[in-house]
Amino acid sequence: RPEFALGHSCLALYAALAQKGFFDKKEFRKLRKVNGILQGHPDRLKTPGIEFNSGSLGQGFSFALGCALGGKLNKKSFRVYTLLGDGELNEGQVWEGFMFGAFHKLDNIVVIIDNNGLQSDDLNTNVTALEPITEKLKAFSWHVIEINGHDFREIANALEWSKTIKGKPTVILAHTIKGKGVSFMENNPKWHGSLAPQGEERIIAFKECGLEDIKI
Repeated sequence: RPEFALGHSCLALYAALAQKGFFDKKEFRKLRKVNGILQGHPDRLKTPGIEFNSGSLGQGFSFALGCALGGKLNKKSFRVYTLLGDGELNEGQVWEGFMFGAFHKLDNIVVIIDNNGLQSDDLNTNVTALEPITEKLKAFSWHVIEINGHDFREIANALEWSKTIKGKPTVILAHTIKGKGVSFMENNPKWHGSLAPQGEERIIAFKECGLEDIKI
């Protein structure tokens, strides 16, 4: 079966795992609390469905590369997927990983980059500019597929396309808008790691997402 590695943004992964029945949704009441199973970084010893622990940015990619290399050496057919934020590419460990993946011709790994142009406290261009990112990834001998990261059909097609690439790893560069769908959150780094909106902002956010105010 496929392997998936994710560090930061694990709250979205927790939501997916809860939807799949790995644990009761009531566990979200203890989100990031000492006695809860849902911490700020994934912990495979605490959270059902988590396979990799991680801390600092870039670690999930390293785990994924190790898995992919192990699969190659053991002649296994599974594929490995990992998700990186574009701000995460500031980490030197990530670029070591790109070199490693290309050197070992790991065509069984797919890296998806959430390319939204922002990171925790500012625009990428004000921290460490990444462009031209496509050319850099190609220079590291990765096959690059660029997509609209909000289009599920493009995502599915890119994942299928990646299975046909032989002799080199694939990176899917997903162009996205941070906070898409909620007007006051879009392209605003303030909401990168902020608490969920409350009061009037909560009402607006739920309405713009086409949801009712849900209580857990």
